[in-house]
Amino acid sequence: MFNAYGVQNEALVRIEATADAVPPEVKWVDLLQPIQGEDKALEKCLGIEIPTREEMLEIEPSSRLYVDHGVRYMTATVLCNTELGTPKLTQISFVLAPSRLITVRYDTPKPINLFLNRSQKQGSVQPTPEAILTGLLDTIVDRIADILERVGEEIEAASTRIFRPHAGGSRAETFQTVLETLGTKGDLISKARESLVSINRLLLFLATEIEGSKVSKDVRALLKSQSRDVESLTQHCDALSNKITFLLDAVLGLIGIEQNNIVKIFAVLSVVFMPPTLVGTIYGMNFKAMPELSWEWGYPVALVLMVATGVLPYLWFRKKGWL
Repeated sequence: MFNAYGVQNEALVRIEATADAVPPEVKWVDLLQPIQGEDKALEKCLGIEIPTREEMLEIEPSSRLYVDHGVRYMTATVLCNTELGTPKLTQISFVLAPSRLITVRYDTPKPINLFLNRSQKQGSVQPTPEAILTGLLDTIVDRIADILERVGEEIEAASTRIFRPHAGGSRAETFQTVLETLGTKGDLISKARESLVSINRLLLFLATEIEGSKVSKDVRALLKSQSRDVESLTQHCDALSNKITFLLDAVLGLIGIEQNNIVKIFAVLSVVFMPPTLVGTIYGMNFKAMPELSWEWGYPVALVLMVATGVLPYLWFRKKGWL
């Protein structure tokens, strides 16, 4: 399926169109999960080749960013499904022709709907395909910035839980929760960075291609601003990744300390109970010639001796600070 949009009073309006007949006032054709034959019909109607899904999945820059017969083909990797808790990367192809923009996609990232809602207000978009493209890219970058801001807050909260734990709940449960949080946020940051790198390449390619053309100054300025924003966000991703690595090392170190404390307790207990065990073993032999067997206070003394040989090592360990 696809939707066609024009620009009236600097606002996007939907225009009825079919794959065989696209009105000339259409400035943006948004092709979503094209059914069999739909993309070919559009190619014949518009006279523009439309990338297939296999071509969109190519990773080499020469297959993602190129010019063919005056038409600019650009494919970007975009982050989506973050609001569902299952983030993934999807490819969107932007086909920039002199008179219209064509987008080909197989998912619906949230920035697409945000841009559509924002662009339906008067005075929000210029009636050129370049302006529509830069508006889409700007919304995508803003969305990634919002995601990274939220991730940064969640990482900071995880840091607080690690180094300033509140009362209640076991440390093991806290560490497990923090590890799960850091793992999911690290994966999200990695995907966001991959998307930003892809978008930055697209912006650099587009800025080079429109240099010397009759594109408005506003569009050129927005491209430069987006490029700076993307570079800044990429650096922010690196900073967040480094912080996650630090927190992971800290959690693993604290887990090691907790395990060592548990092992130390068992080691101390084994040493504490070793002398009483020795005393009990000796008096459990029941030799006939053992003097204490015929002594009236032999049994109570043996019990006191076992308690004393257990308490004294414990007090010694406490004094040395080993407990």
